[in-house]
Amino acid sequence: MCKKIRVLVVDDSAFMRKALYRMLSSDPLIEVIDTASDGEEGYKKARMLKPDVITLDVRMPGMDGLDALRMIMTDCPVPVLMLSSLTSEGGEVTLRALDLGAVDVIDKSSAHTAMDILGIAGELTSKVRAVAGVDTDKIVKKRTPVDAPPPSIRPQTGITVKADTGEMKVVAIGASTGGPPALQEILSKLPAGLNAAFLVVQHMPMGFTASLAERLNSLSKLEVSEAFDGDLIRPGKCLIAPSGLHMTLRVEEELCVHLSKSPEDSLHRPSVDVLMESVAKVMGGRAIGVILTGMGSDGAMGIKVLHDAGGRTIAQDEESCIVYGMPKVAVSLGGVDRVVPLDGAVSAILDELGTDLP
Repeated sequence: MCKKIRVLVVDDSAFMRKALYRMLSSDPLIEVIDTASDGEEGYKKARMLKPDVITLDVRMPGMDGLDALRMIMTDCPVPVLMLSSLTSEGGEVTLRALDLGAVDVIDKSSAHTAMDILGIAGELTSKVRAVAGVDTDKIVKKRTPVDAPPPSIRPQTGITVKADTGEMKVVAIGASTGGPPALQEILSKLPAGLNAAFLVVQHMPMGFTASLAERLNSLSKLEVSEAFDGDLIRPGKCLIAPSGLHMTLRVEEELCVHLSKSPEDSLHRPSVDVLMESVAKVMGGRAIGVILTGMGSDGAMGIKVLHDAGGRTIAQDEESCIVYGMPKVAVSLGGVDRVVPLDGAVSAILDELGTDLP
């Protein structure tokens, strides 16, 4: 008999605690070992019970979720899934939680009734299963000081690239669980002046990608923004696909992105597969595909299509992934040219672009 995943549920709402308990307990591989109604109680029970996974509400009276998370990751590290609400403020708080070591976030803004809560049941149980075996040493090592100011960005010298969209390359990046810190690691280190545009799909709850784009823009020499339908593709620009919409590359009067809910039967929206396949079709040998940490297999087929179209492909290695799911499947399908650790991704991308760090 398989050992069950032991989960601690921390939420100030009695309704949510009961709903989460029922949801998680319905999975034969998951056992809810206890619940807590605030951050202080959650922290104490985390130290005492040593659960495999914690679900942690963001907003609670007394010690809130962020303070509890900070103490948990310092004193008794464990994979933590944050439950957050869909607001602009909630998006920024979510990013702070990921900075502190939370491995993923689930939007609970619509879960107000017993019927609504069922909408997140599948997502919750699958994420609990995925993060249960995460090496907490990886999470702790990637933590960044939440209150520290963004690093100063100095103009890069030593790279001279003609900003010609006719010769421009497009780098398509896909990520899921553990992706935001990985994207920050890469985009904060890419130099200015590259004759390449970057398109990113990061699986996040709807509404949170705008905050992610703002954060990445403050840390990057690229111009990073959440994509809008019809945005033009330009060198030095990075577009983040908004949650709930697929992003594809199109040639109209100029090279641009198109946002759509189609295909509606896709498991993820936005989908890395959809992005990669469109980039492969339009750019061919001038495309570069990158698959980062994440659960599931989204992007594996797409990056194989990109590879077969003459593009170059890169996958994050198992050792540096928070969840080695998407890259693992991509490698198994034979669509990956290079497997690199996260701290080698920038060098690999620049090498494929034909330039070096200054």
